[in-house]
Formats: sequence, C-alpha cells, structure tokens
Amino acid sequence: MAGDIDLSGLIGPGDRVVISQGCAEPQTLCEALVAAAAETGPFETFVGPLFSKTFDGAQMQFASYGAMGRAARLARAGRLDIWPLHYSEVSQAFATGRIRADVVLLQLARAPDGRLGATLSNDYALAAASSARVVLAEINAQAPWCCGAELDPDLRIDRLIETDRPLVALDSPPLGDAERAIGRHVAGLVPDGATLQLGIGALPDAILEALTGHRDLGVHSGMIADGLVPLLEAGVVTNARKSRDRGVTVTNTAFGTRRLFDFVDRNAEVRLAPAAYTHSFEAVAGQAGIVAINAALEVDLEGNVNCEVSEGRMLGGTGGLLDFTRGARAADRGRAVTVLRATDRTGAVNRIVPRVAAVTVPKTDVDVVVTEFGVADLRGLGRRGRAEALIAIAPPSAREALAEACR
Repeated sequence: MAGDIDLSGLIGPGDRVVISQGCAEPQTLCEALVAAAAETGPFETFVGPLFSKTFDGAQMQFASYGAMGRAARLARAGRLDIWPLHYSEVSQAFATGRIRADVVLLQLARAPDGRLGATLSNDYALAAASSARVVLAEINAQAPWCCGAELDPDLRIDRLIETDRPLVALDSPPLGDAERAIGRHVAGLVPDGATLQLGIGALPDAILEALTGHRDLGVHSGMIADGLVPLLEAGVVTNARKSRDRGVTVTNTAFGTRRLFDFVDRNAEVRLAPAAYTHSFEAVAGQAGIVAINAALEVDLEGNVNCEVSEGRMLGGTGGLLDFTRGARAADRGRAVTVLRATDRTGAVNRIVPRVAAVTVPKTDVDVVVTEFGVADLRGLGRRGRAEALIAIAPPSAREALAEACR
C-alpha cells in the first residue's frame, strides 16, 4: 500500500514532518514517508514514543520531546534531536507556530455517523495540523472511536486515505518480584477514592495489579494502558469521587493492545482530552486527592530524579513528569510518588546514587520515593534526613558505599 502513495512531491528539503505518536501512528503514511526520504532532500520528522519498527532502518533525522520506546534507538544512532520541553508545552508551541510544522500525518477513526476523530492520542499532531502547509490523514477501519478526540470541523485535510490494518500495539511487559513489591508499597499510599496518574510499563502495571482491593478510584492521566482495563471492568475504578470529571476516566493517550482499543471504542466513560487540559496545572491541582505516580531511572541522595539518561544513553525525557508532579503537590491531599527498581534488571547497576546523571525532577519537587525495599517519604526532611531515608531503600549491598559517599 505504501508503494502506491507518493509523498515526495508534498515534502520539501528543510521541512518538518509531524506524526501522531505511539499506537496512533499512521503506519501506511509513515511507510510512504520512509520511502520518500530517499528521493527528497533532508527533512526532519517530529515523533513521540515509537512502538513500531517503521523507522528502525530509515536514514532520516528526527526530533522529539524524549527518547521513549524505540525512539531510544534513534537517539543512540545520533539521529534524534531531543528538545527539553514539558509535554504541556508541546501542543501550544505547535498551535502558535513557535515550533514550525510543515507536513502533518494523522491516523483517524470514523464514527458510525461518519464523523472523524483522532484515535488513541489527542496529541500535538492535531495542534500542528491547524497551521501546517499539508495535512494527510489515514482512516484506519480498525482504529477505535475515542470520545473527546473529535476533529475540529474546520480542520483542513488535504488528502485522506482508507486503510484496514492492525494498529501499532504495545504489549504489557512481564512483572517480577521487584515490580510486585513496589506495587504493594505504592498501594499502601493510595487511599480509597484517590485519583490516579500513572505512566506505562512494568511498574505502573504492578501498581494497578496491587490496587484490586481498593474502591472508587479515579483516573486523570497523560496515558493509560492495558493494566487499567481490569480495574475498570471490576468497578475498582469508578471515578465516582473525583472533584472534576466525575464518572469519567480522563487521559491524553491510550497505549496498549487490542484489549484496550476495544474497551475505549465508543466508550463515553473514557475521554481523550488535549494536553492543554490533562497536563494543565489548574486541572491537576484542582483534582483533590490525586496521587501522581511516575517511574524514574535514578534518584540521588538529595532527592533529585533522573528520567532521561541511563549509563550515558538517552532513554526517556521530561514529558509530563513536572506537569503532574507540581500539580499533585499543589492539590488538596495530593501526593507525588516516584517509583524505581533499586537496581537495573541485571542487579549490577544501582539506581539510588550519590549524584544523578541528569536532573529531570529537582529535589524540591519530590515527595515520596519507592523501591522494592520500601518507602522514603522525603517531605519535611533536610539533606541528611533525605540521604538516610533513601539509603534505607537502596539495595543492601550498596548501602555502606552510599553512606560513605554521603559522609
């Protein structure tokens, strides 16, 4: 199909191409984009998290707000320029033209009544499309219709193609003893009726698994994944006690498998809202009892958090971390929780360190840190107290060296 779509005449040297992210990737258009790169002068492609192999071997240049998913491979190859942006800023920057968008590639879904909407991600690509020179859209018959992501009827689309192919999927990672221990620790910090913000991956899945005995939880998040579906189906997540959007799970993106896609399809109790709402300080801080839970790569003895660099390689980004952390800290009964394994999966690399390789979340914004060895509540502690609390949740084999580093 991609061979029948010629994009070379629509993209020029120096252009910036913006594509929908994650499971919303318009695969047929992106495959045509890779084919056009060989015939078109150099251009830049702006991506978010990548879960497909579409761009693995492409000799192209990319930009992003982080190196999430397979985008980390592009970063290691020197082909990804990472911009230090809060996720809440990205859409606004495209909408105002502060970040230029020349060509936009979207994946859309069609409602039974014929309306078009974004699918699985109400993201910056829609904002970029409002001012782009060329907007191309792929309507995938297998894409779910997501409430809240309906297209602006005034949005100009220059070319539409129809496809019917499986969506890019993100499988749930396996859970080990460390992840499940972290899940149990975090579950003890979450009261009934709390509103959750979580990311995706093994740790968020383990936390959701540990929450099956809770009641009337809510969700206001930047993303949701398959792990949330059992809690929604079992009535653990009801959104009944949220102070905003009562009765509705609110998210900006949905990244998972067919199980999640089918659950959100035409489900009015799940709403995909733009980042201007999901990540806004006012919306997060106005959600009483919100618990923002985010994974880290490293935490140092002062409480600084690194979510970007591991062993000298880019593996993440700022994303919505500070958006949700600061909003949750300002909310009535809000909490900001940082979770990480105490070591890497090999057990050889400690993740509680004297100094982090990069500061994504500064020590002044960190409330609680959780590893498989316990909970370090840093609120109200000075430098010495913080160090002692963090050493106590480090691997036992590393504690003596960390104490020496502290001294």
